[in-house]
Amino acid sequence: MGSLFYLLVQVLDIYWWIVIINVIISWLIAFNVLNTQNRFVFMIFDFTNRLTFPILNRIRNFLPNLGAIDISPLVLLLALWFVKSLMYEYLRPLMLG
Repeated sequence: MGSLFYLLVQVLDIYWWIVIINVIISWLIAFNVLNTQNRFVFMIFDFTNRLTFPILNRIRNFLPNLGAIDISPLVLLLALWFVKSLMYEYLRPLMLG
């Protein structure tokens, strides 16, 4: 059961990094540092966007409109941190004994 717990923790960690990479790439595209005409850049951005957009879109529906500032990735990262903390607090003792 310990392996399942650590697998779930690793999945949350990987998703954490996917959100951060998506934010960084979107900033670089917005400031014209990266061009989406480049196929590699487009593939990476499309991949991270497909993984993060459904959850970020649900979070954006609940947040107030702040204009050009999008804090939904920050809310998602805080939620991932909170879930990981809950897992360590409640699931770890149950799974590892």
